[in-house]
Amino acid sequence: MRLKISHTTRYRFEVPVTFGLQQLRLRPRSRRDQQVIRWDMTLEGATHQLSYEDHHGNYVDLIGFDRDCTELSVRCEGEVEIGEAHGVIGRHVGLVPLWLYQRVTPRTKAGPAVKALLKSVEGGTVLGRCHALMPAIAEAVAYETGSSESHWTAEEALTEGRGVCQDHAHVLIACAREAGWPARYVSGYLMMDDRTAQDAMHAWAEVHVPDLGWVGFDPANAMSPDEHYVRVALGLDYGDAAPVNGRRVGGEGESLEVAIEIAQQ
Repeated sequence: MRLKISHTTRYRFEVPVTFGLQQLRLRPRSRRDQQVIRWDMTLEGATHQLSYEDHHGNYVDLIGFDRDCTELSVRCEGEVEIGEAHGVIGRHVGLVPLWLYQRVTPRTKAGPAVKALLKSVEGGTVLGRCHALMPAIAEAVAYETGSSESHWTAEEALTEGRGVCQDHAHVLIACAREAGWPARYVSGYLMMDDRTAQDAMHAWAEVHVPDLGWVGFDPANAMSPDEHYVRVALGLDYGDAAPVNGRRVGGEGESLEVAIEIAQQ
């Protein structure tokens, strides 16, 4: 399936930005069953400084704010061909050793709620337990847009009983690492059947399964990613794969608009 994607992020500032840098993880790369046909990025209010590949294998674009910037716009447009792999990514590759993805981060630290959820699911294999975890997480953490904060931990999401796809991914990762399985966070795009316009990117998790390698699991939709999903960035948690992060001087009174359109080409 070939997907056409348009993604615009626009910041406005009441006080001008005198200096600022941002890292953008918005550029998907060709991987197994994912071929980037084209991908273009247009900036207004900023200048592209350089591009590099981080230790997780993500493409990163570093941009600098124009001096006294009061509005910054980042627009990405592209086409990506996706094959059906039933969520299986395959063997581990790259510079980062597999054991690093067993490392617990503050967002994915298992507390009483995570440990209880993990014990509640059955399955004789890693694959079986991961599939059982997805609906269990979706039931334990009700999906509510705007109901959580980006800094929330897996434990907080379970305690509150609500969250978004980012929280679902963190809970699954926390469960996997508590069980001793390497797991990682994935940010990307999801084409929905009932709409083309969206206001945010999607997030899910991947767990390293014996004999299969990396396999994707999306608790928010209780399924493994299929040809509707575009992988963009990976990491230990949201912090490593955030679409945009950076630092600036000035820029108080920030407002943010995100507009995403995804459709089959």
